[in-house]
Amino acid sequence: MGIIFLYVLYKGEFMKKTTILLSLIGLFLTSSLFGTEGAAQIQELAKNDLGKWAAIAAALAIGLSVLGAAAAQGRAGAAALEGITRNPGSSKAVFVPMLLVLALIESLAIYGLIIAFSLVGKF
Repeated sequence: MGIIFLYVLYKGEFMKKTTILLSLIGLFLTSSLFGTEGAAQIQELAKNDLGKWAAIAAALAIGLSVLGAAAAQGRAGAAALEGITRNPGSSKAVFVPMLLVLALIESLAIYGLIIAFSLVGKF
C-alpha cells in the first residue's frame, strides 16, 4: 500500500484523488478483515472487569500508534517529494533515506500492535 502511495505521489497526475481512493480502500479492507476476529475476542475479554481495561488499553495502543505513524509517514513522504520536485536531480539521493525513514516509522505501529497483543494475551 505504501509503495503504491509513493508511486502515485511521484507521478503526480491524479495525486489527490488516487491517494484518497487508495487510502479508503486500504482502510475498508483492513477493518473488514480484522474487525470480525477482534470483536469476538474483545467480547470474551469483557467478561471480567480487568479484561475490559485490557481491551481498552489494547485498542488505544493500536489506535494511537497507527495514528502517529500515519501522520509521520505522510509528513516524511511530503517533505521528500517536495525536495525532489525542487531539485529533480536529487531523487536518487532522497529516495533511499526516505524509504529507510518510512520503515522505521512503520516499526512504531508494529510496536503498538505487539503491546496490544501482549495486553490481550495476559487476560
